[in-house]
Amino acid sequence: MPDSAVIAIELSAVVIAMESATPTVLLTCPDDRCRAPMLPAGDFNPRHHRTFELGLRDRVARQTGLALDYVEQLYTFGDQGRLEPDMPDQEITRHISIGHLGLVSHQQTLLDEHAVWGSWYDHFPWEDYRHGRPAMIDMTIAPALSRWVDAGVDQAHREARRQRVQLAFGLAGARWVDTRVLERFELLYEAGLAPEAQRHDNTEIVTTLPGQPLMSDHRRILATAMDRLRGKLRYRPVIFDLLPEHFTLSQLQLTIEAIIGCRLHKQNFRRALDRTGLVVPTGAVDTTTGGRPAERFRFCREQWRQQMAPGVQTPLAHSEYQ
Repeated sequence: MPDSAVIAIELSAVVIAMESATPTVLLTCPDDRCRAPMLPAGDFNPRHHRTFELGLRDRVARQTGLALDYVEQLYTFGDQGRLEPDMPDQEITRHISIGHLGLVSHQQTLLDEHAVWGSWYDHFPWEDYRHGRPAMIDMTIAPALSRWVDAGVDQAHREARRQRVQLAFGLAGARWVDTRVLERFELLYEAGLAPEAQRHDNTEIVTTLPGQPLMSDHRRILATAMDRLRGKLRYRPVIFDLLPEHFTLSQLQLTIEAIIGCRLHKQNFRRALDRTGLVVPTGAVDTTTGGRPAERFRFCREQWRQQMAPGVQTPLAHSEYQ
């Protein structure tokens, strides 16, 4: 390796929008080398962009035609070998990607024919607990991880692996924690259960799991964004950036459930929401539900600014997640 390293800085975006009760992520496949979908990403140009955020907004707009609402920086991804093995660049010694989370209130029309919206559960199907524990956990993931545990070098190593598996996937009486998306994915990667492990580390893939891979390490970036959003909606009212200006309480609850992948206790959720003062009635009703008209609400941004109220509380329907 030469004494002076050449570093390329990439900006990548996890852009989330809701479609009905499904969290969707913006993906693109810009050229023939793209063997799997990828997040919108491109090189940062310090001559043209004063900040990373401005560079990201410009990149996404030019790549997909999408104007972002909410944007925040996620994490810097700089592992060696993070690009596809057949896409080397001899002049660059390290590729660094600065990941961002972007939210839009609805699926905007995309100008680029290569850009699409897809459910984030297409890539992480084991993360959707809204209808109980996904069958694939007990049928496929747990047995495969059990074999990985048994392959540990000694008893202490095997026990450490076993505890990691149980805590990550809520096995053997452990509680399912929705904000462990990245931990679960990295565990599957380490165990050789994610196709990306074979691409990057030449790890033998012993079991093919459901879940569509993404280009490079973009599924890891998506997992990081899912963790961030699931956790952040509890202490900052970011959930309202995914909703239209006026919404029903059922729509709000369904959106939160779709994001965290778990059902909420309806009565406890509404009591907790009332205490925050984050939503106020508009005086209008929604008559499109097919039943009793539902009252419409709006996010009370002025209340949040005055009192810096936390995000929404998420009292779970606990019996479904034991």
